[in-house]
Amino acid sequence: MAASAPLAERMRPHRLADVVGQDHLLGKGKLVRAMLEAHRLHSLLLWGPPGSGKTTLARLIAKELDAPFEPLSAVLAGVKDLRAAVERATIRLRAGGKPTIVFVDEIHRFNKAQQDALLPHVEAGTIVLIGATTENPSFEVNAPLLSRTRVLTLHSLGATDIAAVLERAVNDADYGLGGQGLTLEDDARDGLVHHAQGDARIALGTLDVAAQLAAGVPITLEHVREAAQRRSLRHDRAGDQHYDIVSAFIKSMRGSDPDGALYWMVRMLEAGEDALFIARRMVIFAAEDIGNADPEALRTAVAVKDAVHFIGLPEAKIPLAQGVTYLACAPKSNASYRALGALTEEVERSGTLPVPMHLRNAPTRLMKEQGHGDGYRYPHDHPGHHTVQAYLPEELQGRSYYEPSDQGAENETRKRLKAWRAAKD
Repeated sequence: MAASAPLAERMRPHRLADVVGQDHLLGKGKLVRAMLEAHRLHSLLLWGPPGSGKTTLARLIAKELDAPFEPLSAVLAGVKDLRAAVERATIRLRAGGKPTIVFVDEIHRFNKAQQDALLPHVEAGTIVLIGATTENPSFEVNAPLLSRTRVLTLHSLGATDIAAVLERAVNDADYGLGGQGLTLEDDARDGLVHHAQGDARIALGTLDVAAQLAAGVPITLEHVREAAQRRSLRHDRAGDQHYDIVSAFIKSMRGSDPDGALYWMVRMLEAGEDALFIARRMVIFAAEDIGNADPEALRTAVAVKDAVHFIGLPEAKIPLAQGVTYLACAPKSNASYRALGALTEEVERSGTLPVPMHLRNAPTRLMKEQGHGDGYRYPHDHPGHHTVQAYLPEELQGRSYYEPSDQGAENETRKRLKAWRAAKD
């Protein structure tokens, strides 16, 4: 490999024994090792975050089995490229060779037609498919293709793993920086580990630049900081990291933890998330999880949304923070949300039940003659502005769906509603 190649490329493990992390797949008795020892490989989907070793693992599997390897990038390849790779695989197989491993990097970027083009060849055993993706295969890979593959989850590399990768790169004279007489100071190594966030490619790329800055002297934390500059936190706005962090944000507010909620809010903003997206989630949360326990919550969330739209970032962080802490500390109730769900199910189950006659509109004489509106009692004409009459269809009368909690302002609603319902009995 050319010495001009990036350090991350030069330092790819050349054998399985060199792979750090992923012991849950490569350890003794684990799935990948068992398949390799049996010399039988199934089509695989390697799902994991950037820099966790998906491409490296695919290459090493092919090397271990001495199998032909056809790499494709879903960003660049089309159906024509797929067909060409399959044709070459077919020729090899007919000549008595081994099945070809077709490796599709970022397979989630293939559309349905491209994924479907792989199906018959995987089924026939013409190729062994190994796909790599940072996205959840359950959402991004067609069900027929997903059912014909085994999904292997790769984990982000731990701090110890990243440190081992860095030490190997510094000391390796054949592929790494070992021939340059460099050393890596402890705090510089720790800085690289922290900066990488589990991504070996980022760690090695930053080390490569830091080594150039050091120019023969020990690599210090200052070299690392200069090489790293400022990178975005991992937060793919269309992928699992996005949904995981949004989930943590919502659950922190629901759990009444303002510190946790603010932390995840800052994580999203620092990673470039749209501030209005965060505000919209807050509006939904206020209605779903706080509801009538604090009617001010929804008004506050809408005000935050308007403020964010009006002033924009970076100042919009301030009203966002105020809103998040308010919502996190507010009393919680999902009673109205649960009632919505229950009545949605009821409508689906019972269908179009007729409106009781006394609730029907009577804009014409004919309708009045037919009894529309007969017996309706106007609540404002009665004590307490309340009347005892039925408002549900006849088949549902006597049932209750909205059950207010005893939290915050909703407790007063609970007391009033209890008295009104008792009057009907």
